[in-house]
Amino acid sequence: MIIKHTMKKTIYILLALALVITGCKNTTEQNTEEMNTNESFKEVAGRTNFGPKHALMTTPQPCVMIATWDKDHTPDVMMAAWAGQYDYNQIVISLSKHKTTENIELTGAFTVSFADVRTVAESDYFGLVSGSQVPDKVARVGFTVTPSPNVDAPIINEYPLTLECKVVSWSDGILVGEVVNMSADRSILTDGKVDLAKLQPIVFDAAANTYRAIGDVVGQAWGSGKKFTE
Repeated sequence: MIIKHTMKKTIYILLALALVITGCKNTTEQNTEEMNTNESFKEVAGRTNFGPKHALMTTPQPCVMIATWDKDHTPDVMMAAWAGQYDYNQIVISLSKHKTTENIELTGAFTVSFADVRTVAESDYFGLVSGSQVPDKVARVGFTVTPSPNVDAPIINEYPLTLECKVVSWSDGILVGEVVNMSADRSILTDGKVDLAKLQPIVFDAAANTYRAIGDVVGQAWGSGKKFTE
């Protein structure tokens, strides 16, 4: 009797699991069908079409490192990829709620540096771990900081190029910062200008979930296209 009861119980559990799996599959298929039905695009002939729902939107995406102080004046750093220049002296970053945004609301300032070939592992770690759970994550990778003399935020010494920023606006997940100062280590300069070949910044490849290094010079801005004006 005990064996029969156990077998019945096992069968019931297996049936329940099958129903759950089938339900999940049907829901997924339904959601996929609804998503495809709701797409408002027409396929381009001769190409693979992804529609509007995909990981890769613009590429390459810069790996910007945002550094802030928390309420205890402990440095925190996170990696962000959705960032760009907003005006001549302003930058814009799309951010959801993070420890970083809490700090920004507290201080009204932040610094932005750029992950490079030499700091891939450390920079990726800063994107993996939240400062809320690991407050000393900057120290854990052996990085050091210097207080910015211009804004209430830390400069990460191991990143050779840094923008010191004060908050212009922060709402609906969009952060706009005014660059008060840009400082660079002399090791990445050529003739007094930042040399990307020396900086070796990395970019985020969302299609492959990889980091890629900036490549060789392939043309001259406001120069290569002049052959069509002649």
